[in-house]
Amino acid sequence: MFRFVQFEFPWTLGPPDGRYVVRGHAGIPAHVLVIGTLAAPPRRLINRRTKSVKVAPSPPPTPVPIVRVTIVDPDSLSGATEGATWLQDLDDQQQARAALAVLGAAVRDHRIAAGDPSMRAPTMGQALVRRVGYGEGEQVAEGRWVDARTIVPDGSRERRAADLGAQERFGALLSGRDVALAAETLALDARRDLDAGLYREAALHVRVALEAALAELVPWQDHGDVAERLVALGEQREAVARAANAALRGGLDDAIVEEVGTALRLVESALRARAASVGGLR
Repeated sequence: MFRFVQFEFPWTLGPPDGRYVVRGHAGIPAHVLVIGTLAAPPRRLINRRTKSVKVAPSPPPTPVPIVRVTIVDPDSLSGATEGATWLQDLDDQQQARAALAVLGAAVRDHRIAAGDPSMRAPTMGQALVRRVGYGEGEQVAEGRWVDARTIVPDGSRERRAADLGAQERFGALLSGRDVALAAETLALDARRDLDAGLYREAALHVRVALEAALAELVPWQDHGDVAERLVALGEQREAVARAANAALRGGLDDAIVEEVGTALRLVESALRARAASVGGLR
């Protein structure tokens, strides 16, 4: 019996279908990553001598591939009884985040190996399905199980998006009443990496996002409490620089990861405060 976390995504992640052993310290197997395509659009043969293909009016939606990823813990259970106890007592969200970090690192490695910048680390919100459970070896490797349950998504991110007044901000950006800051893009990149467990990349992104925010928010320092937030961001410079330097040397411990998360939340909060001061956005 083996424990697993499983995700399904509506796009090709990058690594080909197969089973991959993820090794940790001293080459000891830490996880087994099983990737399989459940459904894929049929491949159409196109005459390369033609530059275009005639399309019928109102074509049906193009099908997309569904990729199932199972992250398996190679440490076996003693049996179904231990599995049932583990499944009953575990923290779903923590288990899912840890598994997503493994997957995110694998996608990053394939992105680097393939030299393909279009590959992106998957996030929890992008998964169509999130499951956790246990089963026999070959059973789990084939995406099946003895017992499993669906992981209910944590609604905090969805609530945050709603609180931002995303539609109002979108309208303001399209109409030219507001502008998108470089710090906002950098902060989103940092959040993506942090949520995917790519802590070194997140630390580096947060450092640049913080510096960009400190520079770009100055023209708005007389709006609302932006000035106070700039002071708070300035106080994070030392911790963020320390984290980025540690990331350049190697892995980050839990304390530094927490510092990175704190700094990123302050950057995100300051950017939201600026956006709220533009055009009466909430």
